[in-house]
Amino acid sequence: LKEKLMVLNWRNSNNIKKWMYSSDLISIENHIRFIDGLIFSKDRQYMVVKKDNNYLGIVDFTGIDFEKKSSDFGLYANPFEKISGVGKILEAVCLKYVFDLLKFEKIKLEVFSNNVKAIDLYKKFNFRRTGVKNINNKIVICMELEK
Repeated sequence: LKEKLMVLNWRNSNNIKKWMYSSDLISIENHIRFIDGLIFSKDRQYMVVKKDNNYLGIVDFTGIDFEKKSSDFGLYANPFEKISGVGKILEAVCLKYVFDLLKFEKIKLEVFSNNVKAIDLYKKFNFRRTGVKNINNKIVICMELEK
């Protein structure tokens, strides 16, 4: 329960919410229901990433498709800790999991066009832009990486 409440605090922090599709405050009940529902999900996985007892952030995989060997993913760093290079660490965890453990061929993501820091990170990992869409009056860039 302690980790679930910690992640809820992260999700409700302004530094995280501003990059999410919904910026509504998440209730404890909705958060616990969401987390508990992941146990039965075949196409969604969320993981807390820790290193040396430090909570680094969250990586998530949605739209997991074992037949097409692809997944969407997202990540966010612990908003209450300043950890140098945390984005690169979380990104590396995502890619290792999808390409080395799941043996998938493709990983996709969506990022707000004004999230320059994230876009730069994804470009460093060789993601390419595949499209643009408008969600909640915000421009979203679609990117993907193939193995």
